[in-house]
Amino acid sequence: MKTLRIGTRGSALALKQAEMTEAALAAAFPDLKTERVVITTTGDRRTDVALNEVAKAEGIWDKGVFIKELEVALENDEIDVAVHSLKDLPTVLEDHLELRGVLERAPVADAWIGKIPWSEAGEGTRVGTSSVRRARQLEDVKPGLVTDNLRGNVPTRLRKCAEEESLDGIMLAEAGLRRLGYSVEGVLGIEGHSLHVECLSEKEFFPAAGQGAVGLEIRRGDGEAAEIIDTLNHRETWTRITAERKFLYFLDAGCSTPIGVWSAFSEEVLSMGARVYPEDGGAPQRAEASGSDPLGVAEELFKNLS
Repeated sequence: MKTLRIGTRGSALALKQAEMTEAALAAAFPDLKTERVVITTTGDRRTDVALNEVAKAEGIWDKGVFIKELEVALENDEIDVAVHSLKDLPTVLEDHLELRGVLERAPVADAWIGKIPWSEAGEGTRVGTSSVRRARQLEDVKPGLVTDNLRGNVPTRLRKCAEEESLDGIMLAEAGLRRLGYSVEGVLGIEGHSLHVECLSEKEFFPAAGQGAVGLEIRRGDGEAAEIIDTLNHRETWTRITAERKFLYFLDAGCSTPIGVWSAFSEEVLSMGARVYPEDGGAPQRAEASGSDPLGVAEELFKNLS
């Protein structure tokens, strides 16, 4: 392969994840040439509606709104690997495409960024988020809190949190903050404003399946790309995300279903926990499971929901 073409979205976080992929490739294959191809996706373009409504508005029920155009570029042989925030990638892919590897996972926690500390958030506190998972958990763990739809990349959402009087706080992934160089504890200075930052324990506030992981998707049957990506694949991360994505597969849930799942891997034992909220409201189903077979643990977790 003369040049490996790397497809990515154009947001600051997506470009950082492409840069991480390029750095891993350079370390493993010093002589390999790479080319970055920046692609605008439906989710980037449609910022006028809530994130969970984008697929409905665009009629792309079978595609993740942040991955469709990247997969089309793979299909058309315009790129060789697509770099994704793994939580954006559907669990079922086209037969001719495959998730081939993942980079080492970053911390998976969700972070509170607000004008007030997390401990003071409660009834009447207004929080911006585009995630139905975050919104439902916020309402669950902080009764009376009010969520508002908030779209935009990480810098945009931080700026809106700092400047808009109608917002008391926002929720973001710790991984994204870290990758873009923001502080994940204490006080964060944004546009002359001071915001409190606190990462919430993943067993208190369950992350999305695949959160903090960077997924590498290729064309099935592309032997050269497969051999390269296999070298980058991080085993522990792969074990955890495989089980998390299998759990989603068993649920057969859509993008509007609020699902949180955590996992931990130690001494060849995988432990998992989940919260699944009904789409029409109500208390979540909960479950925990552990074992040495990741797919078996995912199935047990699904069966244990109650």
